[in-house]
Amino acid sequence: MTPELLHGEEETVNGDSGYVGAEKREDAIVRNNKGKKIRYQINRRPSQLKKLSKSSQYKAKKREHAKSSVRGKVEHVFGVVKGLLKFKKTRYRGLRKQTAKFKIMFALANLILADRPCLAA
Repeated sequence: MTPELLHGEEETVNGDSGYVGAEKREDAIVRNNKGKKIRYQINRRPSQLKKLSKSSQYKAKKREHAKSSVRGKVEHVFGVVKGLLKFKKTRYRGLRKQTAKFKIMFALANLILADRPCLAA
């Protein structure tokens, strides 16, 4: 499943705990098109964190929070497109038109998110 999600130019791959061990699978992509090694940053399962000692848990939770913050920035844009712009369903007739509409939606979502700090002032 993971190789179909990658296009070959990645330097890092971020994923939630459902992708644990993705880099160890036999069909995993380990190097990108330029030959550089891809870094997999996959969140641990919460049950794995509970097995650690208290001091290790603190450090591990900080690392997991850093990984999640990267993913959260990406997923937030999808939330704006689906929630604020009401783009929840798509038709498969006229895929070129849908692709253009999708690109416009994401550009608009980026503009909305970029302007948010200005709205608070």
